[in-house]
Amino acid sequence: MSSLDALLAGFGNALQPVTLMWGFVGCFVGTLVGVLPGIGPALTIALLLPLTYHVPATSMFVMFAGIYYGAAYGGSTTSILIKTPGEASSMMTALEGNKMARRGRAGQALATAAIGSFVAGTIGTLALTFFAPMVVEAALAFGPAEYFSLMVLSVVAVSAVLGNSMLRGLIALAVGALFGLVGIDLQTGQPRFTFGQAPLLDGIEVTVAAVGIFAVGEALYLAWQGRESKAGEVMKLSGSLWMSKQDWGRSWKAWFRGAFYGFPIGAMPAGGAELPTLLSYYTEKKLSKHPEEFGHGAIEGVAGPEAANNAAAAGVLMPLLTLGIPTSATAAIMLSAFEGYGIQTGPQLFASQSSLVWTLIASLYIGNVILLVLNLPLVGLWVKLLKIPKPQLYAGILIFSTVGAYGMRQSAFDLVLLWGIGLLGVLMRRFAFPTAPVLVGMILGPLAEAQLRNAISIGEGSGMVFLQRPMSVFLVIVIASVMLLPRLFQFYASRKALREGTTA
Repeated sequence: MSSLDALLAGFGNALQPVTLMWGFVGCFVGTLVGVLPGIGPALTIALLLPLTYHVPATSMFVMFAGIYYGAAYGGSTTSILIKTPGEASSMMTALEGNKMARRGRAGQALATAAIGSFVAGTIGTLALTFFAPMVVEAALAFGPAEYFSLMVLSVVAVSAVLGNSMLRGLIALAVGALFGLVGIDLQTGQPRFTFGQAPLLDGIEVTVAAVGIFAVGEALYLAWQGRESKAGEVMKLSGSLWMSKQDWGRSWKAWFRGAFYGFPIGAMPAGGAELPTLLSYYTEKKLSKHPEEFGHGAIEGVAGPEAANNAAAAGVLMPLLTLGIPTSATAAIMLSAFEGYGIQTGPQLFASQSSLVWTLIASLYIGNVILLVLNLPLVGLWVKLLKIPKPQLYAGILIFSTVGAYGMRQSAFDLVLLWGIGLLGVLMRRFAFPTAPVLVGMILGPLAEAQLRNAISIGEGSGMVFLQRPMSVFLVIVIASVMLLPRLFQFYASRKALREGTTA
């Protein structure tokens, strides 16, 4: 079956009333959490993970995809109206979008953000549709040595970019890998790190860890910081939401350029959405015929970054679906949901769960349309939601987290783990340790261990197996470069500065 035939079959499933309903719910909830500062898609999907025990896999992942895309859309609303990004990737939108709102052009800023998100999201989904099978075909040639090297590259890259320090990122990763090793070793049958506790023989539930570190930890940290609603003045919508001919002319090229940045960078192991939005903003500033407007409300500065943001969201799904590699916190939690259903991600996913994958991809096209329809008419509703008092919001998150974690296995021990990991999340936030690598390490650690053992077994106990296959050698070189080159550049820069200071 060709990709086009599979996609058409996916549309047939995605347009079923029940699946469509879950997609609509996901888009609505995603936009809501994108609007509310401090609540992102990772936290939301973590809270909803207990539903995987009760909802069919296809419906669940369609909803998760809607939440992920919707959050990317929703972040632009608060960025423009109150200069408070709901998502980190919406920071660049806040620079020009809020200035446009203060000039009475909030409607046009919201319109170019919504339409640009639709255009770029569709382009990103098209790229996912046609490039994903190619990646799968290439990945099928991978052996254990290549897979282990690829996983090491992913976790090192993610750890390096998700915090201020690579060391902190690697420590967070090691903590996650340690969590993943708890339980019975499947090869030897020996318990590891259980400390005589019978509930730990089955390991630490990824769902409990995700909810603990992202939901409980985040809510406790924000409450501890005493954050109140200090968003400032909410800009009122004045005039029409329709864009002028000049606005269209200045926006459409920025949309396509943003999509060009967003998808490939989002698909990289260390990509994410923050880097392409930055690149898009500075590209538009460089190419603009009205550079003097930047800093005062340039429409290209809204159109480009928002397009890059949404294209990157599609890009992040590429390594998740094709290789089983999460490159963001949200992707890591979605991977844990796959594991909750007993579904093995990676190249075999397109063969073993073809209907699920193509229904998910088809739902992304439909979700983009739903989000476009939702965003502009409901702006007034989203703004009103900003008035929810923060204490009540955090308390609701904690209650929902506790009930959801207990409802999975009715285990009091899970609640102890939930709050223990939540307190760990608070400490990590306090001392600037990134939390996403914990979950990435917890998921990929056991997988990497299994691939390492298989590779060593194939090599008859020799580690040289990683240097005997061209792709593995290439990945080892890339890993070494990611870890060493920034340090070398820093070293030479400090030496140069020292020499210049001495000669002066």
